[in-house]
Amino acid sequence: MRNKPAQLTPDDELSQRPLSSVNTGKQHHDLVSLFSGAGGLDIGFEQAGFKTVWANEYDKNIAPSYQHYLPHVEFDGRSISAISEDEIPNVSGVIGGPPCQSWSEAGAKRGVDDPRGKLFFDYIRVLESVKPEFFVAENVSGILHKRNEQSFQMIISLFTDAGYDVSWQKLNASDYEVPQDRERVFVVGFRKDLHIDFKFPAPITDKVTLKEAIFDLKDMPLGKGENEVKNHEITDTGYSSMFMSRNRVRAWDEQSYTVLATDRHTPLHPQAPKMLTTDQPDKRIFSPGHEDKYRRLSVRECARIQTFPDDYEFIYSHARNGYKMVGNAVPVRLAYHLAMKIKQSLTQA
Repeated sequence: MRNKPAQLTPDDELSQRPLSSVNTGKQHHDLVSLFSGAGGLDIGFEQAGFKTVWANEYDKNIAPSYQHYLPHVEFDGRSISAISEDEIPNVSGVIGGPPCQSWSEAGAKRGVDDPRGKLFFDYIRVLESVKPEFFVAENVSGILHKRNEQSFQMIISLFTDAGYDVSWQKLNASDYEVPQDRERVFVVGFRKDLHIDFKFPAPITDKVTLKEAIFDLKDMPLGKGENEVKNHEITDTGYSSMFMSRNRVRAWDEQSYTVLATDRHTPLHPQAPKMLTTDQPDKRIFSPGHEDKYRRLSVRECARIQTFPDDYEFIYSHARNGYKMVGNAVPVRLAYHLAMKIKQSLTQA
């Protein structure tokens, strides 16, 4: 993948340096990270000059990877519901995406009684206690479906009632130097006393392709310990009828399909021809004579497509957990562009 954007600003130069070399002095805004996952959002913000000082992730399968790459962060692995407000530091920003179900349950006003909804209200609880200058919350694009319209509006109202001017937008990661079609909803709020009229970053017309992202890995041997490329391995769990109902191959000069959190739904490698239609509307087949070229993308290839740094090691006992960590993450480069826009807004406030 390309090492630098076409035109570099001083902040872009900063983003290219390893985290260990980034100045983390007082001029950088401190963050609390909730529902941190593997840290894609955190890394993007750190590349933009922010610094995560405290993070929370309850999934014990994810914590070792996050802690290994971001050792400077104070990490709490308890459920956020078990953490009191006075244990969370006062910071400039709170970032993270409460799990999908918690959004819908909160929007349905069942949050107090439903454990899934309680997670969303815990996010609100942290905002009301810490009172950061800004927050970022991320969710799947399905939250904007018509059936969820009332719930989503209630959620925006909860953020507003917590004391924030709220903006939201559906962003496609492919518009922000990420070689992947991936639509997600981002909600950004600034504390009302700052009077910030936030505008989301404009799309970047220059698209990153799969060839730029992973072509150098195509001849590397697959498997744990087979080469120096960390996590360049795949699972061999076969393909479901649902997976075989559509083409799952994007070409080298295109962007990947969405990297999902399940290995059985991982896009196929661009070395293979596009899957062929059949006389059945919901059944595709591999191109005859080229079946050996069809394999799912490796964990590392998915991480590249999610724009994780190559020195990020996903720690797991089975590759399926690697796919889950990578697929659930916010693409690092998308997080970086969002963070830079937030940083600019704070500077001008």
